[in-house]
Amino acid sequence: MPATMRISQGSWKSLKEISDCAGESMQAILDKAIEIYRRQWFLEQANKAFAVLKENPDAWRDETEERILWDVAIRDGLEGDD
Repeated sequence: MPATMRISQGSWKSLKEISDCAGESMQAILDKAIEIYRRQWFLEQANKAFAVLKENPDAWRDETEERILWDVAIRDGLEGDD
């Protein structure tokens, strides 16, 4: 559903400049910027969660042991497995 929101004059000018230079609509540029920010934010949250997990030695050991099990399962049946 389309929505309207306010942005600062400076942000609008930057968006317009990028749009003009890229030959894309302002909405397309904004959509791409939001997606990039969303991905960055997701990775930052994941990094924070792993940092908390690493602070607990038992939980971190369980995590690494589980990864080893998944690594074996992922390679299951592939030629050249050790």
